[in-house]
Amino acid sequence: MFLRRLLSRIATTLVTLLGVAVIVFAVIRIVPGDPVAMMLPPGATEADIARLQAFYGLDKSIPEQFFIWLGGVVQGDFGTSITTRQPVLGLVLSRLPATLELSVMALVIAVALGGTMALIGTRQRYTRTEGAIDVANGMALSVPDFLWGLVLILLFGVLWPVFTISGRVSPNLVPEFTTSFFLFESVVRLRFDLWLDLVQHMLMPALALAIPLAAIIGQLLKQSLKETMHLDYVTLARTKGYSENHVILREALRNAVLPTLTLIGVQFTFLIGGTVIIERLFSYEGLGNMAIDAVINRDLPLIQGIVLLFALLFTLVNLVVDLLYAVLNPRLRHA
Repeated sequence: MFLRRLLSRIATTLVTLLGVAVIVFAVIRIVPGDPVAMMLPPGATEADIARLQAFYGLDKSIPEQFFIWLGGVVQGDFGTSITTRQPVLGLVLSRLPATLELSVMALVIAVALGGTMALIGTRQRYTRTEGAIDVANGMALSVPDFLWGLVLILLFGVLWPVFTISGRVSPNLVPEFTTSFFLFESVVRLRFDLWLDLVQHMLMPALALAIPLAAIIGQLLKQSLKETMHLDYVTLARTKGYSENHVILREALRNAVLPTLTLIGVQFTFLIGGTVIIERLFSYEGLGNMAIDAVINRDLPLIQGIVLLFALLFTLVNLVVDLLYAVLNPRLRHA
């Protein structure tokens, strides 16, 4: 049963990726604008334009272009960037680690903030403290992540400049690592000076991404905990003399956390998508920043590669969350 579910989800993932590839490939070619014309100087002749169009395969029909590109993707060739003249796959993979590190840090902050608020709200339920937490969650949800980014830049970059709000790493600390996962590799190589510098650069954009997600996690987990606190096994734990903290953390939390785990996985995909604007605001050298440059420059192969990679990340995260929920939920596991 589990194997059938896994194969079904994998098949759905492949169909989803194919649909995304078709839609993106068609849409970016329908939008007005000629990427070849942007590459040539004003005095370029028609022959120059035709030569470049033939070089990038833009002189063929859209269906022909799509199947040529799809054949290359299957073989690991995503084409060549129009603006940088470099392979798209290499460009995308060089920026992907920065975005993943930022997204994971934002997720950790969101889980820590949201979980803490949920536990405090449950412990102080029906008091003014719970009301204050609900108000704070409402405020966090009503402001999108990019506005939180602007607020953080104004507060901690202009009025009280205590955090770094631009770039990924200081220019005087040039990492000579074998991978682009600087944060992870700095720990492995015991370069804690570099690790601290990376965290200082990532903290503000990660916090901007984390605040709305923390509010969602806090609201759902608190509601699940409040419903669980009225169940029989929780009442039985109280009659045995366990403290309220023990009842919440050891008895109620493990069952109340399942719906929250599913939400975290789904929201993590939206969090990755939110890095596009946040990376631009903080001049963070990630995949989202590259995506905006690709759109501005009408770099069609690079846009296709970035969007397809984002779609792959979304589908893989959803696949893992779905399978993880099936493993953690006893009813689905035994079914």
